[in-house]
This record gives sequence, structure tokens and C-alpha cells, in this order.
Amino acid sequence: MKNMVLAAALLLSSASFAGAVTQINAREHTCAEIAQIIRQEKKLFVRVGIGGRSFRYPPAKCGPGDKRDTTNLPDATGKQCVLDYACVYDPQSLYNFR
Repeated sequence: MKNMVLAAALLLSSASFAGAVTQINAREHTCAEIAQIIRQEKKLFVRVGIGGRSFRYPPAKCGPGDKRDTTNLPDATGKQCVLDYACVYDPQSLYNFR
């Protein structure tokens, strides 16, 4: 029974992560604009050069294997933004053990 509950929770949580994720380029927006877009869109991928960062709002919505943290990235003016709600790799997660 416990395994069924865990499996159902995992399936429901993975379904909530599916769906369109808005993508923006960090160098096209100011720090304040990026923070506002994160709050409005709920799921956001911010491009920073070749890679990027994923954000989920509210923070409880990060995917399996990720944890909520702060991150910094440059904005359109070259200023370093310190943003909360970043979903980053969590080496302590059971999802990331090989």
C-alpha cells in the first residue's frame, strides 16, 4: 500500500511538471522584469548564453532530483541578478543516485 501511494504521488507530481514552459533570454530583460515574469508564468526557463536556469513559482514545484535555491545571472544591463526559486541539481536526492 505504501508503495502504491508513493507511485501515485510520483505520477501526479510528474504530470504537474509537464506542460509548456516559457523561455526568455536573460540579456533581453532587467532583473526586476525577470523576477516579475517568474511570478506570472509559474514555470520559466531563462537562457543565459548556451545554457540556462529553470525556475518554478511557488518553490514547492521543482522537479524530482532538483532542489530550490538562489542563483545569479546577468541581465540586459550587465547587472548580476540574484533570484530565488531556481530549481537546481540536488546531489542529495534519491533521484540522482546511480
